[in-house]
Amino acid sequence: MSLPSEASPSMDDREAGASKSGTGQGETPSPPSPVVKKAVLIIVTVVGLMGLAWLADHYLPAAQTGEVKTAGGALAPNVTFRGMDGNDVTLAQFKGKVVLVNFWATWCEPCKIEIPWLIEYQQKYASRGFTVLGVAMDEEGKQVVEPWVQKERFDVNGQQLPINYPIFVGNDPLAEQFGGYIGLPFSVLISRDGKVVKKQLGMILDKDKFAKEIESLF
Repeated sequence: MSLPSEASPSMDDREAGASKSGTGQGETPSPPSPVVKKAVLIIVTVVGLMGLAWLADHYLPAAQTGEVKTAGGALAPNVTFRGMDGNDVTLAQFKGKVVLVNFWATWCEPCKIEIPWLIEYQQKYASRGFTVLGVAMDEEGKQVVEPWVQKERFDVNGQQLPINYPIFVGNDPLAEQFGGYIGLPFSVLISRDGKVVKKQLGMILDKDKFAKEIESLF
């Protein structure tokens, strides 16, 4: 008695086997080319930087530590500010006065905390040749800043007072002339002879100490 022979594989079976052997699951896929890797890295870096910039603009202001940096007595830039009335004012017009340029925004909570102190400085030292220059960095500009300034009142030693110093509309190119900033508020203290003596990154943490720094310039 003869044993049954094994069935020969069909053509379809042989083709399927060949295909499977060529693209088996154990085969390692080809790695992406260097060009693809570089493109992905560039995209990730750009997205990351955009994210950091957005966070700095919206959240870093509330987290500033109030670090003070001495600028080394460099001359302040001769910038031009745009007033709420549309008129231009140059920083050079305030030469002979002690000037505190304060970059702020209506949405900045730390800015709102220190505004009463700025009002107090203006009250106390204006007669001695001092002024605060408030530079609003709101993207919407005058249409948001002007009604906010007119409406808001601040507690200054038990009194509800409006902002009593000039307010201007600012932008990033203007701030860059003072060395740039990573958050708000950001202030620059300038001596009578037009030299930058201090830069305040973030909110003023010690009102009285900062007042003494102002007084030292008279």
